[in-house]
Amino acid sequence: MSNNITEHFFSYFDLYIADTPKLKEEVYKIRYQVYCDELNYEPKENFPEGMETDIYDSRSIHCLLKHKPSGLYAGCVRLVLADLEKPKALFPLEKVCQHSVDFSRKSRLHYSEVSRLAVISQFRKRKGEQNSATGLILPEQDLNPSIQEKRKFPVIALSLYLACTSILITLNLDDTFTMMEARLSRHMRIFGIPSQLVGDFIEYHGRRGPFLMSPTSVLDNINEDIRDLFENIHSQLKPSVDIHPLVLKYRSLYSHYL
Repeated sequence: MSNNITEHFFSYFDLYIADTPKLKEEVYKIRYQVYCDELNYEPKENFPEGMETDIYDSRSIHCLLKHKPSGLYAGCVRLVLADLEKPKALFPLEKVCQHSVDFSRKSRLHYSEVSRLAVISQFRKRKGEQNSATGLILPEQDLNPSIQEKRKFPVIALSLYLACTSILITLNLDDTFTMMEARLSRHMRIFGIPSQLVGDFIEYHGRRGPFLMSPTSVLDNINEDIRDLFENIHSQLKPSVDIHPLVLKYRSLYSHYL
């Protein structure tokens, strides 16, 4: 860990693949806390056990962020894979907005979707962040001036997007969808993480648009400030991704469907 951002991040956080029932419960609890309790995106009465779940969780690889000093699970994200049993099944994004991707040219089996990124309120306390599920964290007193200039970059959100990029690379998948605010897309681009808008912005828990991101493009363009962060995240997650039951199933069946 050679740069300031990486050292700072890993001094405070660890990332895990939520590959056990207990860790998945922690993911669902975070989502309930953020989407139901804090932001009122989802009705609490739909989740009486205090865990927000949906039909896409069974075809997803979940990632969990833990805050070391407090022991709190601070955030989560999932990468939704194509449905191997129903290759034409929609991704979550497709049910809320239109896009310009033509799946007749390249099937959904080449795609995935980053979704349900959530960060608990303790890490979203700066002005303008309370109503966003992603949050920011780079205490400026800990950073050198060059990084202070970029302190508004959402490093927690970045780490979770990089975790999904790591999974995509491990699975050798081409592209991934995500619904993003324009501000988050701009911040990502600052650090060399480009995304392509593939549809119109809509009102969906704020003004968001459908974006397409490529792991290859990320590796080609990633800023040196965060390349080391990605490499450390990738080395931390890859062993768990390689033996994840969904990944093993995906690898065994994927070539059959192409």
